Amino acid sequence: MSEGPIRIAIVEDQDTTRETFEAIINLEPSMECILTCSSGEEALRKLPKVKPDVVLMDIMMPHMTGIECATRLKEVEPEIEIVMITVYQDPDLIFGALRAGACGYLLKRSSPDQVKAAIRDAYRGGVPMSVGIARKVISYFRQEAQVASDVDSLSAREREVLEHVAKGFTNKEIAAKLCVTSETVHWHLRNCYRKLHVRTRTEAAMKLRQGVPGGGE
Repeated sequence: MSEGPIRIAIVEDQDTTRETFEAIINLEPSMECILTCSSGEEALRKLPKVKPDVVLMDIMMPHMTGIECATRLKEVEPEIEIVMITVYQDPDLIFGALRAGACGYLLKRSSPDQVKAAIRDAYRGGVPMSVGIARKVISYFRQEAQVASDVDSLSAREREVLEHVAKGFTNKEIAAKLCVTSETVHWHLRNCYRKLHVRTRTEAAMKLRQGVPGGGE
């Protein structure tokens, strides 16, 4: 932690939003906005030079998203705490932000007190996040765990069949590759549908990818 005011940078492409956050920060004696950037590209050029304590990062920006910017920034400045700011509460975006190295998530409609509290929390090593967003994160991780469990229940042959499905092969083509009959492939697929709680081959293939580490990337 640095001595004196908490040093904050803002990365936001909307002028009004950026200026609003800057005003909130600079009206707080214990905080100082040392840099504002209007794009991820600008942020990557300037942030490593000034090394703020906390960065408020817009998650959806043109050309380079906040998630991509956060990922690249963390590679060169891992000590900087990043709080994502957004109007979205989409679980995929939240999870993507956390995976990118963000320590928290703040809605743009948050009150000035909530903004300052999130900054202080991030600065102290906490995880600033509203109750509603925290619940979404917990729910998301539970769903991920269930998908992984479902995929783990597949036999080696069932997984092999699904991997071929994911590559676009027909039942007949899969049968030829595995030296079995089309009826056997169909039987394996029916077991896959039952274990993965899906109804179509597309859903089954997608769930396989979700449940395999790195498969959804």
